[in-house]
Amino acid sequence: MLQNDYYNIEKGYEGIISSNPLFGQRPVIGVTANFSDGNCSLADGYVRSVLEAGGVPLLIPPYDNEENLIHTLDAVDGILLSGGGDINPLFMGEEPLEELHSINHRRDRQELLLVKLAADRQIPVLGICRGIQVMNVALGGKVFQDIRKQSGTECIKHDQELNRSYPSHTVRIPSDSLLYKLFEKTGTVCHDGLSLLVNSFHHQAVSVPAPGFRVCACSSDGIIEAIESEQYKSMIGVQWHPECMILEGNKSMMPLFEWLVKESLSFARARQMHQRIVSLDSHCDTPMFFDQNIRFNTRDSRIKVDIHKMYEGHLDGTIMVAYLKQEARDRDALQAATAKASSLLNQIEEMVAANSPYVGIAYTPQDVSRLKRENRKAIMLGIENAYAIGSDIANVERFRERGVVYMTLCHNGDNDVCDSARGNREHGGLSDFGRQVVREMNRVGMMVDLSHASEESFYDALKYSRTPIVCSHSSCRALCNHPRNLTDEQLRALAKAGGVAQVCIYGGFLREDGKAGLPDVVAHINHMVEIAGIDHVGIGTDFDGDGGVPGCDSAAEVINLTRRLMAEGYSEEDIAKIWGGNFMRLMEAVQADAMR
Repeated sequence: MLQNDYYNIEKGYEGIISSNPLFGQRPVIGVTANFSDGNCSLADGYVRSVLEAGGVPLLIPPYDNEENLIHTLDAVDGILLSGGGDINPLFMGEEPLEELHSINHRRDRQELLLVKLAADRQIPVLGICRGIQVMNVALGGKVFQDIRKQSGTECIKHDQELNRSYPSHTVRIPSDSLLYKLFEKTGTVCHDGLSLLVNSFHHQAVSVPAPGFRVCACSSDGIIEAIESEQYKSMIGVQWHPECMILEGNKSMMPLFEWLVKESLSFARARQMHQRIVSLDSHCDTPMFFDQNIRFNTRDSRIKVDIHKMYEGHLDGTIMVAYLKQEARDRDALQAATAKASSLLNQIEEMVAANSPYVGIAYTPQDVSRLKRENRKAIMLGIENAYAIGSDIANVERFRERGVVYMTLCHNGDNDVCDSARGNREHGGLSDFGRQVVREMNRVGMMVDLSHASEESFYDALKYSRTPIVCSHSSCRALCNHPRNLTDEQLRALAKAGGVAQVCIYGGFLREDGKAGLPDVVAHINHMVEIAGIDHVGIGTDFDGDGGVPGCDSAAEVINLTRRLMAEGYSEEDIAKIWGGNFMRLMEAVQADAMR
């Protein structure tokens, strides 16, 4: 429901802009417009509130072209979903009830798609009244067509006749919510959270929150009044109209708009940073899905790394590995392992060739930078488990000539090269053959990767490798006592030898209960930096190999990790090192050493 007091440039907004401390670095907030009788309009309160919070409002008119929506999202840093009419229940798979009010199919269709696209890109979103409902439906939730008809409760009055700038009822906000933090200073603290006075103009409301969202406010009759992301996303929806308050000089609702502007500014800075730095994920297992006929050139829900997700998350490159499960070690099995590794590498190359306008194979760090300048994503080749070379050391050179940049010496089980962290300690570290393999990898310029290796294998590799080693996807034993993780002693030894450890974004390696989220990833990065130093830490997501946690669950969401690192106080130089700079520096050194 919208006000009749519409935006007018003559109202003196220039003063609000120039007096704001964010002037000169103000994020652009796209605000959805109301559309009726062929007219596109926006109530004055939305504009005033965004400007007062330090943002620049940009009206988004209803249009049907998806390409135009994508271009719009490229131009904005945050989204404000404004109020308006009812949502067409057909978009929820429901038939309309008699109580349904006016709908606008064109606006519904556009805004539902807008929310999906914005969510894919991790753009901050604030939904107001109709906006919370649109956000919820777009992301898989449900809405009551009419709360009095469908809620099963005796409702309080939710369509006040008071002036819109005055509150008419209270909502309760739980103390463990983000919304509580926003209104802690302006609401009334009570035994079960916070009581907040709000206005009310609706007969529809969220009935079932979308997956990944939690209820963070209810009215006394149990009607859901607000939802927020529980996956560390910048998304909040409220059922009331906070923008109306400012028209009477009441700034009690400004925390919502200030939150949106702050989150949007963070997103804008992270997006700009990713344009300047080169980001490389040192480990993903997407080739494991190649036999499922995945569509790498679409946003395929079966995989966490595809072209669309890499562009959405601003990830410049990834190392795709030919993964081999540790199996039998007789002659036939070893030959089959080598053949499988070659086949997987062929499939990676074929996938890249089929999508050459958007991706390319990178063999060196310089290739990654070149592809970024060409606005293409870089795919590097890796091997997970030296089981792939069988018992023929000549395969090391063969795979290096194919472009393989690193090889993990083992996986979950001892092999002919070394002992695994999950093995039986067959060799007590590297085998005699394993020491030869390490030296051969040094000779041909292939990085020695010790993720999955036992501590004895790790220290042997440090001893016998003439170039620094890497751990392409390993986390901290001090924070999660898993044998796959690195102890502080290993981290110090790795750094002393010039190596790099890449934090693995797998829940079981981040928390012993497996219930990890984005803050746990940051905690492991912080610990590694504290122990090993900023020059020896990076990120190896393990996407499509069980890697991914709420907040950073695919290539599309890596920008959320960048935002968290910025909030931790890391500089752009630091973040560039963590997001692949350290790893690529070491790769360049290993490749240069082979050319001596």
